[in-house]
Order: sequence, then C-alpha cells, then structure tokens
Amino acid sequence: MSFLGSLLFNIILYSSLPMACLVILVLYPFVSSVNLSKITALWITFILTLLKYLCGVNWRVTGIENIPDTPVILISNHQGQWESLYLQTIVYPLSSIIKQEILLIPFFGWALAFLSPIPINRKNKLQSLRKVLDIANKRLNNGFSVLVFPEGTRVKPEDGISSFSNSCGLLSVKNNIPILPVCHNSGKYWRSKEFVKQPGTIRVSIGPMFSGNDPKTLTNDVRAWMEQEYKKIT
Repeated sequence: MSFLGSLLFNIILYSSLPMACLVILVLYPFVSSVNLSKITALWITFILTLLKYLCGVNWRVTGIENIPDTPVILISNHQGQWESLYLQTIVYPLSSIIKQEILLIPFFGWALAFLSPIPINRKNKLQSLRKVLDIANKRLNNGFSVLVFPEGTRVKPEDGISSFSNSCGLLSVKNNIPILPVCHNSGKYWRSKEFVKQPGTIRVSIGPMFSGNDPKTLTNDVRAWMEQEYKKIT
C-alpha cells in the first residue's frame, strides 16, 4: 500500500508541477510578490494534502502564534523535501537560498526565478556567502523574509542537528531582523532520495524569535534551542 500510494503521489506531483510553473510564469507581470507567494502556497498545500491522504504522512505544528506579520530570517533544520515545501506556506513573501544550477531547469527553474530566490554557487563558498548576504539584504529591505538552512545540506533524522553556518546570525544582526527557528522531524517519513514515503505524523515546532548583537553568539543560541527541541519531538 505504501508503494502504491507513493507511486500515485509522485505521478500527480510531477505531472502538476509544469502547470503550476506555467501559472507563475503567466501571472508574474500582473501580481505582487506576496500574492505570487500565496498562489505558490496553494499548490504546495494541495501537494501536501495529497501526501497526507495517499501516503499517510500527516503533520502537527506547535508555535504558530510565534509567526509575526513582519519579515524574519526563517531558519530550519534540513532533512528532505518536505520542509522545503511546507516552509513556503507559513511566511509571505519568502526568498529562499538555492543552488544556482536549479534556475537552469526548464519551467521549474524559470518559475522559481520569478519567486525572487537567492542563488548560491557552492564551488566558491566565500564569494557565494558575500553574494548571499548582499542579495538577502536587498530582499529584506523590500519586505521579504529569507529562508536559510544553516546546516547547509540535508542531514539524516537519526543524526540530529548538524553544525550551523553563521549566515543566519550575520543576516539578523546586520539588518536588525529577528530569527524565527523551525524544528521538525520530517526525514523520518519523507526520507531523502527514497521513493516510498513512510506513514506517520511529522512534528513541527515553531520557536520564539531570537535576536542579538553578535552573529556567532546568536547562531549558537538558535542552534542550542533547535537541539533541545529536536530531542523533544523525536
């Protein structure tokens, strides 16, 4: 049953993706960034609802009341595709840090470019960090929140919380905008690079906002919260 549900889910996911991208491409000149983000979130909500009913992957969220109406540095632990989708539905408009080669993918990459992402070249980390900070500053000044996965790569759920880069702390201190952390265990059910989804309930915790004057200390404080929270939800 898990295989059949996962098969049907993937068929609908990848067959509906081009149409969703086309909608974004067509509407881009006529709608605001906020409304474009909300339209994208509608498709994501549809996909996650399919995941729930076809694969038995549900989710329970605590801390919704911590989400402000103003821009934040939204950070999350990174385990797979689920959080990359879900996080697009809680803050509008949202600019995500992505690998720049993704923008070259026909339709998907083109549509993603219209959602104001922040491309990064992982081959030149120092130069990319400077570019990320520069573009992110502009996005924040234009009313966007910025999504950062400070672990830098996907981490297996059994490995807990990996080390954080200081990029989230730097962005927060430089722009005087708080960090809103999100902790989850989605990798237990939608495992990275695995076809079959495992039924169960993803636990998501949206934490209190963090701010400070020292980027490194701020980053360490957020990571400490996430480590403690991850132990509670696993």
